[in-house]
Amino acid sequence: MNKLIAIGECLIDFTPSEQGGALAEVTGFTRNAGGAPANVAAVVAKLGQHAALLSQVGQDPFGDFLIKTMEMAGVDTMYIAQTTEGETSLAFVSLTEEGDRDFLFYRRNAADLLYRKEQLPKDLLTTGDMLHFCSVNLVDSPMKYTHEALIKQAHDAGCLVSFDPNVRLPLWHDTEACRQTILDFLPKAHIVKLSDEELTFLTHIEDGHQAVQKLFQERVQVLFVTHGADGATIYTKQQHVKVSADIIQAIDTTGAGDAFIGAVLNILLENNITPKTLEQFCESQAESLLSFANQYAGASTQGHGAIASYLNKDSLPFKF
Repeated sequence: MNKLIAIGECLIDFTPSEQGGALAEVTGFTRNAGGAPANVAAVVAKLGQHAALLSQVGQDPFGDFLIKTMEMAGVDTMYIAQTTEGETSLAFVSLTEEGDRDFLFYRRNAADLLYRKEQLPKDLLTTGDMLHFCSVNLVDSPMKYTHEALIKQAHDAGCLVSFDPNVRLPLWHDTEACRQTILDFLPKAHIVKLSDEELTFLTHIEDGHQAVQKLFQERVQVLFVTHGADGATIYTKQQHVKVSADIIQAIDTTGAGDAFIGAVLNILLENNITPKTLEQFCESQAESLLSFANQYAGASTQGHGAIASYLNKDSLPFKF
């Protein structure tokens, strides 16, 4: 069975017990497993495909909790290492009445950033597999070079590579360094998912259609641009299609973008899509693909936290 390997951070999201206040005003938090690559792996596993997470957490109670949570979500955890050299990363989140978020991260000695390329299993990826990564672990660290090595392994094996920058500027000392690093890694992916804001941040172009064209470089074949409550657009070099999202009252938008791209990658895995068949499949199935991903992401905003809010395949009220 083909598999998804997601590489990157796995952390604790402390979400507020009440909504509508600034982070400094929150009096209680609930512990949830999170981290964008971890969330995507959980979505794919919950939707019935084989998904594994390559990461590192502390040899501490939070790390134990994360591994157990990922296992319960159906994610293969054999590639999650534990170390005493660093601690499990933490993120404290506040929510507005509309479900939007504000973050405060604790990861000065993050265990995930200490994962070295020498720890990578050989021949982890084979033809038919898929690799997904984000930008949080692309800061200058051992984990950045682990990403480079695993992406090369994916290319050598003929795997699909997916990139969701998931920009978190507070984790970077320099905004331009964040932007340039993302632009350096973006051409290594066949699939790129961005929000409206990230697209403008990366290209410095306000017009979305013009901005997207600037990003079709090297391996990039398909771009997904999400518009929050307004839905999403899929772009190939030949066409673009937008599908609006259903009107819903969001409770918590944490992990909604990860739900979207995870739903897309699940469909691609389910249909054995390769770099050679990606563009044609996405063009022919654009509306169905966007509709399914929009609905899955929307459903995830109806519960608190990310992984806990993701629907299993057998509980979906909608189909691809």
